Amino acid sequence: MSPKRLEDMYDAVIVGAGAAGLSAALGLLRSPEIEDLKAQGVDPKILVVSKLQPLRSHTGSAEGGIAASLGNVESDDWHWHYYDTIKGGDWLVDQDAARLLAEYAPETVINLERQGVAFSRTEDGHIAQRRFGGHTRDFGGEPVKRAAYAADRIGHQILHTLWQQCVAQGVEFAEEWYVTDLVLTEDGSQAAGIVALDTHAGKVQAIHARNVLIATGGAGRLFHTTSNSWDLTGDGMALALAAGLQLEDIEFVQFHPTGLAHTGILLSEAARAEGGVLRNADGEAFMERYAPEHKDLAARDVVSRSIMAEIDAGRGVADPKDPDGPKDCVWLDMTGIAPEHMAEALPQVVETIEQYANLDPAKDWVPIKPTAHYTMGGIPITTDGEVYRWNEPDNNNLANAHPEWLIDGVLPPSKAIGDRTVVNGLFAAGECSCVSVHGANRLGGNSLLDACLFGTRAGRTMAARITENPVDSPMGDDSADETLIEAVDQTKARRETELADLLAGNAGSDGDSDADALPADGNPYELMARLGSLMDRALAVRCNAESITTASEHLNTFRPAAEALRAHSNTAAFNQEITAIWEVRHLIELAGAVLAASGAREESRGAMYRTDHPERDDERFLAHSMIRLLSPEEQDRLRTAIAETSESEPEPSLTHHISWQPVHIADYPPKKREY
Repeated sequence: MSPKRLEDMYDAVIVGAGAAGLSAALGLLRSPEIEDLKAQGVDPKILVVSKLQPLRSHTGSAEGGIAASLGNVESDDWHWHYYDTIKGGDWLVDQDAARLLAEYAPETVINLERQGVAFSRTEDGHIAQRRFGGHTRDFGGEPVKRAAYAADRIGHQILHTLWQQCVAQGVEFAEEWYVTDLVLTEDGSQAAGIVALDTHAGKVQAIHARNVLIATGGAGRLFHTTSNSWDLTGDGMALALAAGLQLEDIEFVQFHPTGLAHTGILLSEAARAEGGVLRNADGEAFMERYAPEHKDLAARDVVSRSIMAEIDAGRGVADPKDPDGPKDCVWLDMTGIAPEHMAEALPQVVETIEQYANLDPAKDWVPIKPTAHYTMGGIPITTDGEVYRWNEPDNNNLANAHPEWLIDGVLPPSKAIGDRTVVNGLFAAGECSCVSVHGANRLGGNSLLDACLFGTRAGRTMAARITENPVDSPMGDDSADETLIEAVDQTKARRETELADLLAGNAGSDGDSDADALPADGNPYELMARLGSLMDRALAVRCNAESITTASEHLNTFRPAAEALRAHSNTAAFNQEITAIWEVRHLIELAGAVLAASGAREESRGAMYRTDHPERDDERFLAHSMIRLLSPEEQDRLRTAIAETSESEPEPSLTHHISWQPVHIADYPPKKREY
């Protein structure tokens, strides 16, 4: 579905049609401000752009549950959820944001139910809830049933419901349009719109908008072993970097403990919540040693590291499909779950195991290994969804004023100060954003909650901006639109030139004959696979300075290879290879940022475990990393400065600038994290 015609100017464009993007659209259209505007006869011009048909968005793959202290099965309190979220994030959580997440979680879930989400039910008809890792009663006590679920297909239920509600509201979609550029005004202070490729027509389109919301999901395809679908290539985050914006805490990537061996396909945490047990080669339920109280339902980063520790100790097992292969898995034992209950509560898990492992989980142990699952970091946003820049002052002045803060003569990141500057009209929500409710490690059930709750809040904030000066208002002021239109149209022209260049690489070829095939090193999918293997070796579950440096050096060879890519066919319409080329370029730029931020954080915290810095270091690193690309001019100045102060040649890979933002600590000071 594509719009019949593009408007000259939109009030808002939403990029992404998963839970966050659809929640933003509904939050906007259902806000009191927009209802008042419609009553005056003015309809807002809204467009949702998605690289997929919305019902194929990755939200649909979420399995286990959405967290909320409903207390339908066991007594619960949102304050406990608030604390668990902070502890789960290893205290890198902004507590003002986490408080909102926990306090408004019950309202969010009830609103989803009222819209049509078919939750599983208790015997007395309430929304059913199950245990999930890291969720407790009494501020870290016994596990509590907090995850509201729909068998093991909660994401499917939520996605379909939100999409149906958007259709009912008359939301206009541009489906299978690939966004290539996020456009800001020349000074970077205001969103101007986006540029996108309409893959149906093979045409580059300029979409002018006074407000833009990015909700493009995560970046699991940075890694070879991932639970993420092929479309999660970090597009929104890469677009933000290219537009000169920062990414926050991008070094934190969660590896879900139970990916089906050598496929990466997710086996929901619900399998362990319903009674599944992790076992090593000796048959031992080893999590009792690593997390004595919570065992298999400790936080995900704890369980993933424990699995890798068992494998490193020689207690791993081989995938039964490759019995002579590496012993890099452990067992998931679900045989203690009654088969009837398993079929009712975990139908998708059972189906996945039967179809992809040829095993019966009621009788057989299932081989699993950690799989890249969720990106905790992303585009920095306020609790109202506004994208901002973090501005740091001259830290030399701060160091002179507070010499007692110095560690080894250096001001640590934890003492950084600065302020935020909001980018007018630019918003983000969902996994591509970072409101910092997840910190260094996300708790299960909090991702859908984050997407729906903060997506709705961002939509309402956009609504307030729109009503100040609606596009269709006869009394509106469009004097600033010319600047926005010019910025987007110039970007469109550059992208059209690039598209022509990509297609001209095989001019005259219809792409059908074997003679036309490019060699392997000219294949975007092969390059993406190589990148995934590189990132697996560098950062999967654990890392150190050597693995990070080695990967960064190898990454320098990927950029020219990506720039040299050209399409097999010279037809633009439905040419999937064109979007694959742009996707792999996005992934490479994002990989550089992840590696640079990982190298700068010399501690272990949450999902990031550095073997050369195995302890958490609050004194130095209780701070959010804020990374951006250096401009070519900044790179030249930096190389010159290094050359003037050092006999060695400057490193050509000095491409990023990292600053640090303090963590918002409100109610719970940092303490040791144990499960």
